[in-house]
Amino acid sequence: MLSQESLAQIDRELAKYPADQRRSAIMGALRIAQTEKRYLTNELIEFVASYVRIPPVAAYEVATFYNMYDRKPVGKYKLTVCTNLPCALSGGYTTADYLKQKLGIGFGETTADGKFTLAEGECMGACGYAPVMLVNNHSMCNHMTPDAIDKKLAELE
Repeated sequence: MLSQESLAQIDRELAKYPADQRRSAIMGALRIAQTEKRYLTNELIEFVASYVRIPPVAAYEVATFYNMYDRKPVGKYKLTVCTNLPCALSGGYTTADYLKQKLGIGFGETTADGKFTLAEGECMGACGYAPVMLVNNHSMCNHMTPDAIDKKLAELE
């Protein structure tokens, strides 16, 4: 279900923990699976749980709790805008509204061409750089003014 490269990456995650604490590798293992497959189906979560040798429910607990895991298809670029209080006070909702207008979608939606999905995020730990946006759960963008958003979207085109 996963490539040999992804399985090797999961093996490296597993090697970080004692054999009796394999469960600790599940966050990294699910991230690796999602990177390859773009989102986590029930079958993929169960496959990863089996590979890590933990009960499927333990993997579901992680995959359904954290918003970095996508349980349905997302666009090529998932843009997550922080709207927690510090970002909200520094323009987080303005950033979100600008993206909604620019992309023609709301939170939880994907553009018709499948390129962008817009998500609302919880604290990203970058309050001093607000408003912030995360691209594909990996790349943090800060001080997201309309000009900065236009520049980032142009880069992603």
